Amino acid sequence: MANTLTNLLPELYVNLDVVSRELVGLIPAVTVDASVNRAAKDQNVRTFVAPSATSRAITPGLYAPDDGNQTIGSTTLAITNLEAVPIRWNGEEIASLGPDFAAVRAQQIQQAMRTLTNKIESDLAALYTKFSRAAGAAATTPFGTAGDYTAASLTRKILVDNGAPTSDLQLVIDTSAGSNLRGKQAANAADPAGSVSLLRQGVLTDLNGMMVRESAQIKTHTAGSFSSGTLTSAVRTVGTTVLAATADYTAGLGAGDVITLAHESNAHKYVIQSVAAGSITIAAPGLRTATAATGTVAITLTATGPRNMAFSKSAIVLATRLPYLPPSGDAATSRVTITDPRSGISFDFAEYRQYMQTHWEVQCAWGVGVVKPEHTALLLG
Repeated sequence: MANTLTNLLPELYVNLDVVSRELVGLIPAVTVDASVNRAAKDQNVRTFVAPSATSRAITPGLYAPDDGNQTIGSTTLAITNLEAVPIRWNGEEIASLGPDFAAVRAQQIQQAMRTLTNKIESDLAALYTKFSRAAGAAATTPFGTAGDYTAASLTRKILVDNGAPTSDLQLVIDTSAGSNLRGKQAANAADPAGSVSLLRQGVLTDLNGMMVRESAQIKTHTAGSFSSGTLTSAVRTVGTTVLAATADYTAGLGAGDVITLAHESNAHKYVIQSVAAGSITIAAPGLRTATAATGTVAITLTATGPRNMAFSKSAIVLATRLPYLPPSGDAATSRVTITDPRSGISFDFAEYRQYMQTHWEVQCAWGVGVVKPEHTALLLG
């Protein structure tokens, strides 16, 4: 079948270039996993995660010690979204616009690609509930004091303390924090050397060893209705992720809430993964300070506010691909694939000729996931 969309390629790429300038923040900051791209919709793909290792003293002997077995962990990721943005015109409508039709359709294509990329960005931003710990002051926009990058440096400290590789750290902030960074920190922030590549990717600066990007999709988390409560008296070792609490005191807490515990002098801020009657689950690497067998531990809930996201690039996976077609194809009379060279996102642009009208679609499939929560942290805003 002849590809009648060839003459549209310049138009498609011009509009893609406009949208690609908006692909700042999370999409270019995360890892694309090709193994997940091969999966069908809602089919889980397992990503293996090696556990922490322990050492032992070396004792010379006749044989090598009988040790070294480990339980290999895993996380799952799936293509969960298969979506299209439709555009349809009939002959009478096209005739009524005359020479303006091509310009209107170009804007529709641009809006279609923007819609899909914003959905992908939004899905990535929603992963904040899977993050490890948090830094900064809730309900206070970061970088509000000139020359003060403490909030960002404390966020980076969480990552490096958790063992995240420092070679590719990312910090994605909302537009309010970005405004402070541009304004109040303008005299102190290093300009990324005027690099066109960096600017088009939305990198604001390299701050404390983190590439700072901006996203309009950063989520504002509404804190639960929790007012006061305690963990039960129990011995909890460093690394514990399930915290027993008085059943009545878990009410009003939920995924994404950030809590502090009174027994810690340095007030680590933990992101809640889930809550059940009598227990609170936090993300790896878990509790940072052990608790004693006697004495309850008071819980404090942080306030509502934006959840800016810091992470190692390999900690978050984005899988995007084109929708799979049956072996014999579908009813599309023409189909062309366009790929954004900066983000790597590909779109299918398909044409379906109908009775007295033409239906076009911009199509994409994607899924997102956190595969290494230890290498993530929130910067509260």
